[in-house]
Amino acid sequence: MSLLRLTGRPLLASMFVAGGLSAVRSPEELTPAAERVVGPLKERVPALPERTEHVVRLNGGVQVAAGLMLATGRLPRLSALALAATLVPTSLAGHRFWEAEDPGDRVQQRIHFLKNLSMLGGLLIAADDTGGAPSLLWRGRHRARDLQREAARMRRSVRATAAPAAALGGIRAKLPV
Repeated sequence: MSLLRLTGRPLLASMFVAGGLSAVRSPEELTPAAERVVGPLKERVPALPERTEHVVRLNGGVQVAAGLMLATGRLPRLSALALAATLVPTSLAGHRFWEAEDPGDRVQQRIHFLKNLSMLGGLLIAADDTGGAPSLLWRGRHRARDLQREAARMRRSVRATAAPAAALGGIRAKLPV
């Protein structure tokens, strides 16, 4: 593992572990802001818990678990995707700068919203990072190409040996027995 991955993943994950622990420990602080996003989300995803407080706690738990997995390099691509999925509703609920009336508050909320967008970008890059190993798609394409080359080589080999054998068979057929 490269030094950049070794240090970058825990740094990226740290915010999610800290924020997730806060949400798990005291979801009631986040519940009023989350209600605006959780309500419409519950209509689309019936598997979510009924109480907003439980959804906040669930979101925090996913952030803690996926953050620790990303930080330690366990299933980093999957954990980065999970964190990205939790970041979208968190940003929409917690940093609604377009609704802020106070100019100072609007600036602060916009900064936090843009910070979350930046983290989302980092998570998407981490989710695409194969750690230097080729992806399954790349391996599949290259294996298919290798098989095509091998098949073409076999065809040439069969043709190269079949032509002299056919000629020899023609000669034998003309010889008296």
